[in-house]
Amino acid sequence: MNRTTLSLIGAATALAAVTGVAALTGGSSDDADASAKAATRLPVQRSTLLCPTPSSSEVSSTTYTAYTPKRDGVDATDGTAELLPAQSPADDTADPGGDGGKDDGKNGKDGKDGGKGGQAAPGGDKPVLPLKEPGKPVTTEESSAGAPALIGTADGRFAPGWTVQQTTTVDAGSGRGLLGTACTAPDTDFWLPGVSTDRNRQDFVHLTNPDDAAAEVDLKLYGPSGRLKPSTDEAITVPPRSTVPILLSTLTDQRAAGASLHVTARTGRIGAAVQAVDQKAGSDWLPASAVPSTSVAIPGIPKDATSARLIVFAPGSDDADLKVRLAGPNNAIAPAGHESLHVKSGMTSAIDLGDVTKGEPGSLLLTPEGGEGRATPVVAALQVTRGKGSDQETAFIPATAPIERSATAADNRTKGSTLSLVAPRGSAKVRVTASAGAGGGSPVSKTYEVKGGTTKALEPPRPTSGKGPYAVTVERLSGGPVHASRMLALPQDGVPMFTIQSLPDDRGTVAVPEAGQDLSLLNDD
Repeated sequence: MNRTTLSLIGAATALAAVTGVAALTGGSSDDADASAKAATRLPVQRSTLLCPTPSSSEVSSTTYTAYTPKRDGVDATDGTAELLPAQSPADDTADPGGDGGKDDGKNGKDGKDGGKGGQAAPGGDKPVLPLKEPGKPVTTEESSAGAPALIGTADGRFAPGWTVQQTTTVDAGSGRGLLGTACTAPDTDFWLPGVSTDRNRQDFVHLTNPDDAAAEVDLKLYGPSGRLKPSTDEAITVPPRSTVPILLSTLTDQRAAGASLHVTARTGRIGAAVQAVDQKAGSDWLPASAVPSTSVAIPGIPKDATSARLIVFAPGSDDADLKVRLAGPNNAIAPAGHESLHVKSGMTSAIDLGDVTKGEPGSLLLTPEGGEGRATPVVAALQVTRGKGSDQETAFIPATAPIERSATAADNRTKGSTLSLVAPRGSAKVRVTASAGAGGGSPVSKTYEVKGGTTKALEPPRPTSGKGPYAVTVERLSGGPVHASRMLALPQDGVPMFTIQSLPDDRGTVAVPEAGQDLSLLNDD
């Protein structure tokens, strides 16, 4: 008889390393509290990121930037980080962000082809953006036409805080604009307020499956009067390691200028992001909102925004009554005429705030009207426009979770980057670090204080003697919660092209409870 001893802490560490979550069940609540207090934080050992198909326009180009911050306590030698092309449907004629989307967008919609519709994406299985060392970004640029979605994995020293940014410029056509998105981790549930099925918008939701089994996905749309009647009740099948774009207006015969999309995976897990194309105001990516919350922060409205449209959805069974505040550089005020908002359960509410910032940068804060005792969780997003007439450009800012420890925006340029930090309650102290550039240089760090109820918009530090795109990492050092976003502005031919990415916590570490005893496994020969 051989006797093998396995400690509980070792098992918990292994679980946390792979999934980012460590949980123990059983025992009393006092025992659970004691375990939580005894937990230690360890770097995650594996991360997965999904990048949607950038564009099929012939007049577009995309820059990819990947980065992992240097961290203490991480093995300095082991690990890899790379992305591989996803498969795409065999009959892929959808054209999100191209010449207006001549296809009906139903590719993969009924999912009856299962996994036999996939074809090899351009680039084959050659890895994209493999990192050589933490602390130094890598970047590549290519024509977007035919560029695939990407499925990436980082492990070992590259996993904690691994970030990939995708920035696309479309020079002409209905999808003209600067489209940016941070590649996201797979999940099973997404809320995307701010989508549209209106005739002047073409919104495609991109569903990407990173796993080796097909995923079954439900899509539900909610407008101002409740759920939009679906044209089919069938789930969508996303084949293994594949991506499927769906034109939202094909899911219903009803038209709604402001709606909310709920994406749920019945089986498997997916990445979900919406590419919104406006016939007049350009295009950008609409990422998922933070999970439903009773208090919401939407950071980083540009000071020169010509209009802002707030979209809010209450997914529960109760209505939500919200106070609306604009956190500016010096204090938080109620926007005139929009001091409060009533959101009916299961319905999408939208209000036009106009040029709410009045020439100063700001952030929107939504809190319960009647106090926390009557609070109802909501999801929200803001559609922001800069410019006027034919020179408009649009971007989206979703409700953003606070930075617990650190967050990173990977693609920053020597000009055009603006970092916005908002502290909804108490003041907070943060450290902002510019990495070395993709072409060299040395990192630079600066420390800032953000006063409670205010927004601090700043040009982030730049690396010393650095060349090429660089990453900006925000670390919360002390004080209350901080929410952040980064705007990248690249004007072109009089159009104020820009994109805004929120910076939620990178979940680079995980709490692992300590064990009070060992588990012994007995194996017979």
